[in-house]
Amino acid sequence: MEDELEALKPPGSGPEMERWNREDLAAYIDTMKAEISKVEKILASKAGVTAEAAALFGSINND
Repeated sequence: MEDELEALKPPGSGPEMERWNREDLAAYIDTMKAEISKVEKILASKAGVTAEAAALFGSINND
C-alpha cells in the first residue's frame, strides 16, 4: 500500500525521510554509498577508455 502512495507523489518530491526510523535511515545511507561507488567505478572506466582513445588517436584540440 505504501508503494502505491509513493507512486502517486509528484516526481522529484523524494521520500519522506523525517518519518523513517534510525535503522532505515542508516540502511538508506549504505544504499546510497553503494550507488555512489558504482557510479564512480563507471566514471573511472569511461575515463580509462577516453585516455586509451586519446593515446591511440592523439588528442584533438579545437582551440
